[in-house]
Amino acid sequence: MQNQNNSRRRFIKQAGLATVAANLTIFAGTKAEPMSAEQPFIHHVYFWLKNPGSKEDYQKLLEGLKKLSKVKTIHQHYIGKPADTRREVIDSSYSVSWLLFFKNKADQDSYQTDPVHLKFVEECSNLWSRVVVYDTVEAV
Repeated sequence: MQNQNNSRRRFIKQAGLATVAANLTIFAGTKAEPMSAEQPFIHHVYFWLKNPGSKEDYQKLLEGLKKLSKVKTIHQHYIGKPADTRREVIDSSYSVSWLLFFKNKADQDSYQTDPVHLKFVEECSNLWSRVVVYDTVEAV
């Protein structure tokens, strides 16, 4: 019985290794696919206020972002501020972050030219000294 169990275990182990090797061979030959028209699109904006100590400017920016969240192509949004975390790799020098989820790139493109977005830039751009944007799609 012991010998049968060892043979069975050896077979399962070898079959598992063969499966892994076959999959690695398949994946090694694949190329990155172009972005799908229906692939989720993430747009993350970081704002540095000109007057970072001004509660009034901070509130104006928050109010502007809340109005901006009404753009119809935004699937989900989140307004944030730096967390109280301190590690070498964390940049918490920004004042406010604006995280947006779109169903696809076309919705994000539409957002960029939406009158609500253009009005936000017109009314609030005097509040910030710097803006950094990270656009992301799924890595597959």
